[in-house]
Amino acid sequence: MVPCGAPLVKGPKLAVVDEEFERLRREPDPVRRGRRATELLATYQQRSVELARLRRTAIEEARDQLGGSYTKVAKAFGLTKGRITQIRNSAPPAHRAFFGVGPLDVALVGRRIFEREDMVIAAEDDVTGTHLLAEVEQLAFTAERLVIDPREEWEPARDAIVVCGPASAHIGNALISVDPVLGMTIADGGRWYIVDKTTGERFGSPMDDPEPRRACVAYLARHVREGQVITHIAGIHALGSIGAAQYLTDHLADLYAAHPDESFSMAVSAEFDALTPKSIDVLIPPRAWA
Repeated sequence: MVPCGAPLVKGPKLAVVDEEFERLRREPDPVRRGRRATELLATYQQRSVELARLRRTAIEEARDQLGGSYTKVAKAFGLTKGRITQIRNSAPPAHRAFFGVGPLDVALVGRRIFEREDMVIAAEDDVTGTHLLAEVEQLAFTAERLVIDPREEWEPARDAIVVCGPASAHIGNALISVDPVLGMTIADGGRWYIVDKTTGERFGSPMDDPEPRRACVAYLARHVREGQVITHIAGIHALGSIGAAQYLTDHLADLYAAHPDESFSMAVSAEFDALTPKSIDVLIPPRAWA
């Protein structure tokens, strides 16, 4: 965040500028200038949305401090009461910040088929990605869907939602390996489990039971780093990721209220009708990382 305050030097407002912005204006190559301008437009637009969210949150906090009066808030902010009402009705909600500031990548792992040059994604991952994109766009994110090449060591360059298990691609293993409370492990026979590192309890997918049923379990974590937020979803099978994504978007406000500035992880279980969750339950409640 850029602190507010008076400029350090006298003169017009343009005396205090964003160095990258000014550097772009001087860029002689039109291709580089055009590509970078497109990137910065998305970044600045997302910062503008975040400022609107911060102002809406500040209005609600100020109302509590000023005895519940929006009239007093309007006076304190130097705005009309009508403008305060407009801001409250139009700005993004506080829980938008669960995913960071944006722009945002929604990353799904690709699958290589011997006969084809290009990558494909599982139908379940496609459902998960489509759902997440629709939800974050409702929160005014500029979002892009990416397909991770499982052969490459890809890392998110900005805020991201990563849908990938530890065996599917490097990033899935890298993210879950830093979790101090939960993990995923493979046992004899090749069956995967979500593991509670505190109790040692482990949870497998009902799809792998001797009498399998249309249900699965999934891991869900939020990594809060300096200047970046990464949300990680990993189903034991791809079906489980659908349940985790649905739970996340259904309970986003509560999860953000409980963990606004910290990393955490949890696990859910879901029963399905085809690719649609019929019921979703918390398997391991959210736990903040020390």
